[in-house]
Amino acid sequence: MCESILTTNQLTKKYRNHLALDAIHINIKKGDIYGFIGQNGAGKSTLLRLITGLAAPTRGTIALFGNDNPKALTDAQKRIGAIIESPALFPTMTARENLEVHRLQKGVPGKACIDKTLELVGLTDTGNKKVKNFSLGMKQRLGLAIALLSDPEFLILDEPTNGLDPMGIVELRKLIQKLNKEKGLTVLISSHILSELHQLATKYGIIHNGKLLEELTANELDDQCRQHLRIKVDQPTSATTVLEKELTTTDFEVMPDGTIKLYQYLEDVRKVSKALTDNQLIIEHLSQNGDSLESYFTSLIGGADRD
Repeated sequence: MCESILTTNQLTKKYRNHLALDAIHINIKKGDIYGFIGQNGAGKSTLLRLITGLAAPTRGTIALFGNDNPKALTDAQKRIGAIIESPALFPTMTARENLEVHRLQKGVPGKACIDKTLELVGLTDTGNKKVKNFSLGMKQRLGLAIALLSDPEFLILDEPTNGLDPMGIVELRKLIQKLNKEKGLTVLISSHILSELHQLATKYGIIHNGKLLEELTANELDDQCRQHLRIKVDQPTSATTVLEKELTTTDFEVMPDGTIKLYQYLEDVRKVSKALTDNQLIIEHLSQNGDSLESYFTSLIGGADRD
């Protein structure tokens, strides 16, 4: 059985009259790269603050590494590395000096961890360069180095790609994948750059207005977003009969607007077109499509808003 790293039960946070989190259930297993998705104000940062002990829940429980009693939870939080909001950097110090300050604050024994961590994030050659002269990507990597300094088992990153250029985003993604693969590091990433999460995460949690709408694995998401033929005809009901009887398939879905998603015959569009036109159906649209994480997320929160 996979070891549970984080489990929340009925986790709720209320600020005066604002319900920031509403009875959240989340389950993260060892080795997951968990993509936490939500719009600004959805409750992502609030959850991360509760997990790391920066805020206390109104009700509900948090279990880290299987521990949920207060004393054990405090000890378990020491096994977490986190960047929440902007990393605390000293602009007039070098990367090495910044890590030394944080090493002392965290009580990490010995200085060997500094060289190891600088090498891990690709900052060994910064020398005497002050942090104020770093690029944004270098500052993000230094923030990640601070989070990794104590060799954590669970890494929490809040919008780590904010402000990064495309190359910086790719570098950060590769580094996270390396840490996950080589060190077995479990990672929780909150981000609004959904296309990037889709290349990285192994599991997703989708939050909207403080409520967790869905939790699904990358494989489950791929099933939801798989390639299909998008068909729009003048008579959708008749079209489904043609698909079932003449093309002998039931692997399709009729959407609320009457559009049909056909998951077979992707390599034989002409056969689909001919079957429909031979039955006097007018084809208004026929194309190959595949839902993105963005479109899946948009349709999900759109449905939540209508409830």
